[in-house]
Amino acid sequence: MSNRKPRPPKGNTEHDILYGVHAVINALANPRRDIVELLVTENTLERNEPALRESGVNGKVVAPSRISALLPPEAVHQGIYLKTKPLPTISLEDLPPDGIVVILDQITDPHNVGAIMRTCAAFAVAGIITTTRHSPAPDGVLAKTASGAVEHVPYIRVTNLARAMNALQKMTYTLVGLDSSAPQNISTTWSSGGTALVLGAEGKGLRRLTRENCDAFVRLDMPGAIKSLNVSNAAAVALYALHQHRTTKP
Repeated sequence: MSNRKPRPPKGNTEHDILYGVHAVINALANPRRDIVELLVTENTLERNEPALRESGVNGKVVAPSRISALLPPEAVHQGIYLKTKPLPTISLEDLPPDGIVVILDQITDPHNVGAIMRTCAAFAVAGIITTTRHSPAPDGVLAKTASGAVEHVPYIRVTNLARAMNALQKMTYTLVGLDSSAPQNISTTWSSGGTALVLGAEGKGLRRLTRENCDAFVRLDMPGAIKSLNVSNAAAVALYALHQHRTTKP
């Protein structure tokens, strides 16, 4: 491996822990990442040698058990582990005025959030907004599930979601809540300009104050026997519908 050396940790600064080939290689390719430590097994190094060499990070070759010992028992690390400083944060004011953002109202499952983030990266979403509490950190299981999307979609955690929604409205964003009982179908409701898709947790849905701050609600019409989708699948369908609207409108 090559000579770009990880920077030593400073004090008690928090770190992101990433594992899995796609999550780690995308992080290594991200110039905004401040790398602390890279561990890789010999087999994983051989299979991914060009990408790892291109990153310029001088990692340490270790046995798989060394990586397993640093992670939860259920972690599927694929022979690679990265400790890094968290990505620089952005504020709501940094979002484009005509972009698409996704608001997550206390979706706590990192698998769901990771899958949503991967879809957001595919549809060029400008950012994900969620709460500081009751939301997973952008590393570990979330990053593994996102398959590298953590490096491409800003993850903005706010202390007060209603206040953040109000700020987006002042930026002329339209806030559209996804609700199975909404009166309007998703294909007929999108507006032009900045749009925020608001998603609630499975089971609980959108909280009262979150609902009160939405400008409109839409539903997904499904012709099959099952009428509801996992929140990450619903997000994918909704973002596709928004993408279609934006690319086909006159």
